[in-house]
Amino acid sequence: MSLYLILMLVSFGSCFVLSFDKKVAFYKNIRFLIPAVLLVAIPFLIWDEFFTVNDIWGFNQTYLQGFYMGSLPLEEVLFFFLIPYCCVFIYEVLIAYFPNISLDTITRIFSSLFVVSGILMSLLNLNNWYTMSACSFAVLCAVFCIRGKYIWYPRAIFAFLVAMLPFLIVNGVLTGATTPSPIVWYNEAHIIGLRIVTIPVEDIFYNFGLLIPIIGIYHYFKARRHGAAVK
Repeated sequence: MSLYLILMLVSFGSCFVLSFDKKVAFYKNIRFLIPAVLLVAIPFLIWDEFFTVNDIWGFNQTYLQGFYMGSLPLEEVLFFFLIPYCCVFIYEVLIAYFPNISLDTITRIFSSLFVVSGILMSLLNLNNWYTMSACSFAVLCAVFCIRGKYIWYPRAIFAFLVAMLPFLIVNGVLTGATTPSPIVWYNEAHIIGLRIVTIPVEDIFYNFGLLIPIIGIYHYFKARRHGAAVK
């Protein structure tokens, strides 16, 4: 079994087993997660395919099973379905175990810093396709949520920040922190070169742009089903 596939299955498996915790009972909400993931994963897979074909990033066959969908390895396709499951699971765990925590200050500070840094990175690197696209899309997502004053957004930020620890571990392995060469490589001409150990800083914005819309759509479907406020 490939290292990339092992990472995906261990990440998903650990959250899936815990999904049956009685206090969280996340397994009951999978029906709301599936359409949310599909709606976001499909355009991200198109984005991923385009960047792979154009050598913005690529994959080391040494660490892959060898099955492909288009230009994307099976493991990369699974990433867009299994990792969102883990992050929405974290979102629900934090709601269940920290229902009364105040998140206004941390949401305001994080959003301000995130939007400003994303705008600067985009404007200063218009020729870097990954930097410009990931940062600008993430900023649009953040601004949309801030202006909409969505009730789920502070919880989503909380979940995103908590998920940063497993994100750094998994992405660190994917980008070569523990292997002689990276599983996922990046074209240096399309990133700014600032890394967290081996992880391009752009990955933080990319993951934000992937996960925040999924949480928002998931909340919409779940709230509509239970007659709660969709915003």
